[in-house]
Amino acid sequence: MMTDAEMIDCPEKSQQMDRLRAIMHRLRAPGGCPWDAEQTHESLVPNLIEEAYETVDTIQRGDREHLKEELGDLLLQVVFHSELAEEAGGFDFDEVARGISEKLVRRHPHVFGSREVATTEGVLLQWDAIKRAEKGDTEKPFLHGVGKGLPALLRAAKLQKKAAKVGFDWPDEAGVVDKIREELLELEAAATPAEAEEELGDLMFSVVNLLRFRGLDPEVVMAAANEKFERRFGQMEQALKTQGRSLDAAAVEEMEAAWQVAKGGEPTAG
Repeated sequence: MMTDAEMIDCPEKSQQMDRLRAIMHRLRAPGGCPWDAEQTHESLVPNLIEEAYETVDTIQRGDREHLKEELGDLLLQVVFHSELAEEAGGFDFDEVARGISEKLVRRHPHVFGSREVATTEGVLLQWDAIKRAEKGDTEKPFLHGVGKGLPALLRAAKLQKKAAKVGFDWPDEAGVVDKIREELLELEAAATPAEAEEELGDLMFSVVNLLRFRGLDPEVVMAAANEKFERRFGQMEQALKTQGRSLDAAAVEEMEAAWQVAKGGEPTAG
């Protein structure tokens, strides 16, 4: 068996996971990297979130060239946290891998056991039932713990999806659209800022429901809207500059005219 020092320079494809772990161990060891040595589970949380979102971004943009790199950055976070846990006398990366492997086998009895499930819906219902039994949640509220830690829009979609599994759902999209109109009217009728805030939340929740009905991820849709706004704002700013106008000096009417030009110059409507 190779030492960590030998493993760090190992070119064998089948041993690259061990090589990564050896590199991580060396970075954290005395005489390694001061930054890596200072990190904790808590300090790495922003890095973990950032790498996850950067990976998502490459997928959404269809950037397969950089997807491998971003997946590597994301994998590093798993290895880093595993190294920290091992140093503290807890689990190591092998136990992380074993844990997810055993979970996959347990929750796919139709593949690794004798159960028969023929549809995706059946697989998801089975997964959820096994998960609730494993966590001892069968006596807890059905939505207990769903999506904790997720961004609010994603959690809204997850809550709705979970509730729909037991039939608590609109029969069709028309009902969702009507609900959005209803929430908008209630927002307009709100008498206090607190009521308006609550109604805005209800309105956003209903819009997420419409996205779910159309098979769309709210974060993906919102990210695209953000990108579109940023792009058009930049085009508007550039148009004003060609007219010798700056953003802080331009009137609202001038900005609106430049915005409409930017909007009209794009291939898609909206």
